[in-house]
Formats: sequence, C-alpha cells, structure tokens
Amino acid sequence: QVEIVESGGGLVQPGGSLRLSCAASGTIFTIDTMGWYRQAPGKQRELVATITSGGTINYVDSVKGRFTISRDNAKNTVYLQMNSLKPEDTAVYYCYCNARRFLTTSFTSSWGQGTQVTVSS
Repeated sequence: QVEIVESGGGLVQPGGSLRLSCAASGTIFTIDTMGWYRQAPGKQRELVATITSGGTINYVDSVKGRFTISRDNAKNTVYLQMNSLKPEDTAVYYCYCNARRFLTTSFTSSWGQGTQVTVSS
C-alpha cells in the first residue's frame, strides 16, 4: 500500500506564498508521476501541476509563472511552491502519486487526504 502525507497548507493574504510538501511511502518500487490537484467549493477537482520521474512538468494555465513544482526522487517527495497567491487559489489541494509497488507489474494511483489553502485578507 502507498501512503501519501501532505503538509504546508494554511491561511495567507493575497500576494503571499505557501509551500506544500507531499511524501509517498510504503512498498514502492518506483514512481512515475507525482503532482497536485485542487478542488474549490462547488467546483470539480482540477489539475494544478504534475512532474514525471524524468522531470517533465505540466501546469494549469492559471498558475503558470506563480507556482513551481519540484521533486526529490530519492525521498519520493514532491513540493509545490506557490507565490503571488490569489483568492481564486483557495481550495483543498490533493497530492497525487502514480507508483509501482514491489512484486507488481502495473502502476496504480494514490491520493492524499488534502490540505486546505485559503487566500484571504
């Protein structure tokens, strides 16, 4: 089983910054993609940013130039540095991991429980 632990959410004023962290643990052989999704009240969950083991990065247009995703493959950890935060960034942020466990041949997706990010004055 793959466990996902997120940290770093909170309340911040518009224009401020937050850094989210997410660590995957368990019987992991290798991880392909890690990333972040978010869900605001009354809206569908949307992709924020993803990063592959090879370093290929994808951002939703609304965060380009403000958010930076990075990854430590040795620690199975992904980070999301969020700068110039806006009220519309308010949401629950979920960490995502696509991993292959030992003694298996396929990749499966795992999700964290989510961390609240609130941008408000």
